[in-house]
Amino acid sequence: MPDFLLEIGCEEIPARMIDAAALDLRERLGRLLEDERLATNPPVSHLESPRRLAVLAQGISPAQPDITEQIVGPPVSAAFEDGQPTAAAHAFARKAGVELRNLERVATAKGERLSATMTKRGRTAAEVLSDLLPKQIQAIAWPKNMYWRQPGEVFVRPVRWLVAMLDGEVIPMEFDGIRAGNVSRGHRILSDGPVAIPAAGDAYRKALEAAKVLGREARERQIENALDTLTRRIAGAGWRKDRNLLDTVVNLTEWPAAILGSFDREFLELPEEVLVTVMRDHQKYFAVEDARGQLLPHFLAVLNTDGDPEGIIRHGHERVLRARFNDARFFWQTDQKHPLRERTHWLKNVTFQKDLGSYYEKTLRIQRLSSWLCEIIRQSDQAVRPGIVHKAAYLAKTDLTTELVKEFTELQGIVGGLYARIQELDAGMRKETQELIAETIYDQYKPQSMEDSVPRTVEGAVLAVADKTDTVAGMLALGFEPSGSRDPFALRRLANGIVKIIAEHKLPVRFSQLAEDAREAYRGSSAERKFPAGVDFVASMRGFFRERLEFYLTDRLDFKYDVVNAVLAADADDVVDAIARADAVAKVRPSPDFESVSIAFKRIKNILRQADAAGKKRAAALDLSLIEEAHERELASRIPQVAELVAALRREKNYEQALTEISKLRPAVDSFFDKVMVMVENEPIRANRLQLLATLLREFSTIADFSEIVTETQEPQPS
Repeated sequence: MPDFLLEIGCEEIPARMIDAAALDLRERLGRLLEDERLATNPPVSHLESPRRLAVLAQGISPAQPDITEQIVGPPVSAAFEDGQPTAAAHAFARKAGVELRNLERVATAKGERLSATMTKRGRTAAEVLSDLLPKQIQAIAWPKNMYWRQPGEVFVRPVRWLVAMLDGEVIPMEFDGIRAGNVSRGHRILSDGPVAIPAAGDAYRKALEAAKVLGREARERQIENALDTLTRRIAGAGWRKDRNLLDTVVNLTEWPAAILGSFDREFLELPEEVLVTVMRDHQKYFAVEDARGQLLPHFLAVLNTDGDPEGIIRHGHERVLRARFNDARFFWQTDQKHPLRERTHWLKNVTFQKDLGSYYEKTLRIQRLSSWLCEIIRQSDQAVRPGIVHKAAYLAKTDLTTELVKEFTELQGIVGGLYARIQELDAGMRKETQELIAETIYDQYKPQSMEDSVPRTVEGAVLAVADKTDTVAGMLALGFEPSGSRDPFALRRLANGIVKIIAEHKLPVRFSQLAEDAREAYRGSSAERKFPAGVDFVASMRGFFRERLEFYLTDRLDFKYDVVNAVLAADADDVVDAIARADAVAKVRPSPDFESVSIAFKRIKNILRQADAAGKKRAAALDLSLIEEAHERELASRIPQVAELVAALRREKNYEQALTEISKLRPAVDSFFDKVMVMVENEPIRANRLQLLATLLREFSTIADFSEIVTETQEPQPS
């Protein structure tokens, strides 16, 4: 069984795009081999670097197996006339590729017909791959593509070479004008030139390693070992772990090495956030820290070469970093000439979004929305300091006018928090109050992702929710709702952040109220005149937030999808309450009584749906005088008793016990369906029984819609 190798060689691919593209190519090759019957669940390994994407499939079939199938042709009556084959019989034989004498007769539901056993010869693996691989390469998903040569020839970067081999045999294929061969290329500087690949498999990896190209895992180990070795030169020091930066430098190198550089200790007077941002985001350097986590005047740079024995490269990096730090210090000192409290009105000249106005207008909206949120929180007896939030909201966006943020945009919010900590905000303001305002401003953009932490304080949570909600509301009101993979304004990320903040701070905020307040903040503004008419804004916002809450419950909290569907079908407006109900349903779900009740609720929904479709009316109210059978009477008497108890438990948010009480209805519900026919001919009795079921469904679906729960037992048919 041969091994298959595909390597696409090109100009340097942006580091952030490599991992996703490598996974996409690996999955595409695996699906292609399975779809074309060349392998079953094939093991596909990969090797990617800045200049190549390579995949290796082990032990694929050298050819597709032949397929034998029986095809049915024309009726015998049309295929023969006076015992002689007609044109229809001859045509069918040609189609099947068999002689007339080999045609068979089979009995079908439409009468006796001609049939033939047809064998479709499988193609060789080389033929299949040569034919289909170029389309799969073309279909790799990239955030951005480049165009060159002929129209339609696109790829992330110009393709320079192509290797496609089945063991030692070259597959004759072509992509974007490059014909496949068995010659790769090694490291751009360290290799001796073209690299002949003797065969797919381990020989490929060994050939590349000899040409100074390592696989991803090997590069990562080599980088970590180099960083560890260098930091041991400094007593008590270590390099600051940064997974994202490590992934980046791994994808920037093929044969990595590292150097230890230094900078003037006086730069440590700048805030750590500024220094680390310059090193990490602009220079791709790792910071060096002591045992207490304090920065040291050193850095680590990863090189795509075999070292720097003479220190020339190190000297160049130190010179560049010194210049960047000098810029940062200059901007920091310049910004202090105009404190944040003077800058709010400058925001009138900073555009937030062309249809939503300036950042000054956004600041006023955030202040109003924050005030409403603080009042909601206070009414729920949760501690919050509205004055802190109001002042922080007023100053939150002022750092967008600072020179430091203009140069280092990654520091927006953070710079505002740092400046608020050292500048005078109001005469006579207490230090602890100023510190809390600074923290609130500092955390305003948190969380940046589902893995990021939420703001540290309730005040920070309120400001972050208000800011994100204002953006989401304005964009949705303009019609910029995300669609499919398109989300140019990152509205899903913002909404995910809102859900995460509300959940982790347990804020008593409902989506509907949030949407109404956010919409009200735009009332009378110039932006409102640009909102399209006839849009149910609150419903759109609630639907969007429901989708994000569903994502949070399933992907972040790992609840089963049917539990999430059941909970959100009952109420998707309150994040904290939805989490509590999902937790209760997940705990009670294994109970046999709960599963039986879930099946019964499915049955009730089906009965009511079919009755509505057939025009069978329900009674306006349950009439006890029309209840004839004992099992029906038992269920009717149990419903109000249990409903009252469940309502009390729900008010206490004791959802687990409430669900347990609902599950205790199982005997009465089972007896009802075993002994009572709902869809009887007597219209008043039928209508009364339909109302009984509707009451049961309505009273006990406030915590979760049990009909959404997936059960192992087959659902019985409606009666």
